[in-house]
Amino acid sequence: MTTKTATIIWSEIDEAPALATYSLLPMVQKFLKGSGVNVETRDISLSGRIIANFPESLTKEQQIPDFLAQLGELTQSPDANIIKLPNVSASIPQLQDAIKELQEKGYKIPDYPEEPKNDADKALQVRFAKCLGSAVNPVLREGNSDRRAAASVKKFAQKNPHKMMQPWPENSKTRVAHMTDNDFYASETSVTVPAATKVTYEFVGKDGSVKVLKKDMPLQAGEVLDSSSIRIAALRKFFAEQIEVAKKDGVLLSLHLKATMMKISDPYMFGQCVTVFYKDVFDKYGDVFKEIGVNISNGLGDVYAKIKRLPEAKRAEIEAAIMDVYKTRPALAMVDSRKGITNLHTPNDVIIDASMPVVVRDGGRMWNLEDKLQDTIAMIPDRCYATIYKTIIEDCQKHGQFNPATMGHTSNVGLMAQKAEEYGSHDKTFFAPADGKIRVVDASGKVLLEQTVEEGDVFRSCQTKDEPIRDWVKLAVSRAKASGAPAIFWLDDRRGHDAQIIQKVNTYLKDHDTSGLDIRIMRPDDAMKLACERARAGKDTITCTGNALRDYLTDLFPIIELGTSARMLSIVPLLKGGGLFETGAGGSAPKHVEQFLKEGHLRWDSLGEYCALVPSLELAVKQTGNEKVQLFADTLDEAVTKYLENAKAPSRKVNEIDNRGSNFYLIMYWAQALAAQTKDAEIAKRFAKVAADMAANEAKINQELLAAQGKPVDIGGYYRPDPVKTAKAMCPSATLNAIIEAM
Repeated sequence: MTTKTATIIWSEIDEAPALATYSLLPMVQKFLKGSGVNVETRDISLSGRIIANFPESLTKEQQIPDFLAQLGELTQSPDANIIKLPNVSASIPQLQDAIKELQEKGYKIPDYPEEPKNDADKALQVRFAKCLGSAVNPVLREGNSDRRAAASVKKFAQKNPHKMMQPWPENSKTRVAHMTDNDFYASETSVTVPAATKVTYEFVGKDGSVKVLKKDMPLQAGEVLDSSSIRIAALRKFFAEQIEVAKKDGVLLSLHLKATMMKISDPYMFGQCVTVFYKDVFDKYGDVFKEIGVNISNGLGDVYAKIKRLPEAKRAEIEAAIMDVYKTRPALAMVDSRKGITNLHTPNDVIIDASMPVVVRDGGRMWNLEDKLQDTIAMIPDRCYATIYKTIIEDCQKHGQFNPATMGHTSNVGLMAQKAEEYGSHDKTFFAPADGKIRVVDASGKVLLEQTVEEGDVFRSCQTKDEPIRDWVKLAVSRAKASGAPAIFWLDDRRGHDAQIIQKVNTYLKDHDTSGLDIRIMRPDDAMKLACERARAGKDTITCTGNALRDYLTDLFPIIELGTSARMLSIVPLLKGGGLFETGAGGSAPKHVEQFLKEGHLRWDSLGEYCALVPSLELAVKQTGNEKVQLFADTLDEAVTKYLENAKAPSRKVNEIDNRGSNFYLIMYWAQALAAQTKDAEIAKRFAKVAADMAANEAKINQELLAAQGKPVDIGGYYRPDPVKTAKAMCPSATLNAIIEAM
């Protein structure tokens, strides 16, 4: 009888997790050889996505398939078993940097047309749009998210609490500032479509003229469709007011948006803040900036980049004018004080899901120009999610800092399947060309949704299909049963979208036996208060949220509890029966790469990959019926526990253990567990020598790994590193390489 073989797809991605893969994956593949599980890679990195989108520009040798599209098709199969590492959610500046690097490597990729001059340029923008923002996630996330810390990880975090928590100062002046009207929250309207139809988005001018923005978009029966808008005049007024308050209160000014996931709306809003803060500069040099193609949505960094095209005297004059602004404005939160890079430099430098948890962790403060922590006004314009951060800030000001040693675990069940709630990131986000209305009209000509807009306002719409909502409720109930923790649906009955979802949740909860379970629907502010209260009391809570809140909470609580969201496990049971396993967060990955290139130390922790591989192997058992694979899953779980107990996570400092050393210890502990198990003598015999050789050479391997640190590293590129150079840099122990190769 032939045993079915399972294939695990390990995604090739970007930055620090991509480097870590060069060290870890070859060892994993060797361990699983002959087990009935193959581990293969697919390139869905930013550079890989660019290359796949322009085959006609490349030689045959340079071309690669559209692996993202292939994986999207695979998610529709019960055989899907995908481990997805964090990938770059590219902003336009990152896209341009990646294109430039590829061009320097001989890839004839066209330039990105920032300001399209003709239809060909517009077509190019559409092609490149497939590479921008969270391009990967909507394709692969064909299921809802069960995101939590593995029991061993949480237990270790409580026994060995991270030391990054800063006390909250008395009389903290930090606060979250948000709009009180004319934002997306105030304007949101929503409808559940009773029958399948097609809708068209139209702009209707005050003169009655109609311009079609998007035509014949299909909707399924039961689908929730939203519309909302933000008044740009009100947004700019809000920014101006907060600038004055920050100056008066002597606190830092900071802006927290989501310019990656919400890749159309939020960079534009970011640019509005830039022009308000640097008003004098834009008033004086606006015509010059227009002439040289400055894109304010790319931040102040784009001004600095574009003025290099000007004569030296003019460039110096503008730079001096920028510096003059700081004499009359409040101090800005800094991204890198040594380089003078502020919060307003680039839209993807300060991303709300990563930045606000750090504000909480750092006692309500951010870094100033003197490289010291200082209270801040955190501007989060839209109230849809600003108030949850306001609530946790106020909770800390009242009760003090959280204690990772005693706090309970706050996990998440997230509604994200089939592009649920993809706000501000797609072809249903528009900028009003003039005063008028933007409306959504169905196939019969009926107006389903409508927003009154003024020129420059942002209109955005999202859709959420019925099947993912049903599955989300089912997943929430199953997690509540499995954990015994209360499951709280964070839904605001005052919001158009949430009001529709509440009706569906109440209906679909009736499909399940919920006796003995604590399942509630609460407004997000109240749910946050409860989550903080329970966490401080050492109690666990399951947060059941929509897609954007999922993104925010799965960074917020893990960063407080564990020190990093990269240690979280995200299991995504796909709607068609397969599985997607996501491995933490890559928000800090660029800094990790910077350190590695400078001093040969990679502090990326691959614990997320270790933890994801366990349920991936368990799924392979179900897919193949091969119980031998279960041994590899069980022993890997043992190895992860030992890795944590022996504190083998990467250090932040050079010449101490880094990712390569951590991977070595995980693999050695796995070999030892496989050698010690008694269920399969053949496997035990195979790994006995490997385990013994690693243990006997532990000191030598560590010496070789440490010897690779302390000096700059050349990997031949940032977005498209040279595979030979990178493999050499990430596998510097000849002794360990020989042991693995001999298996």
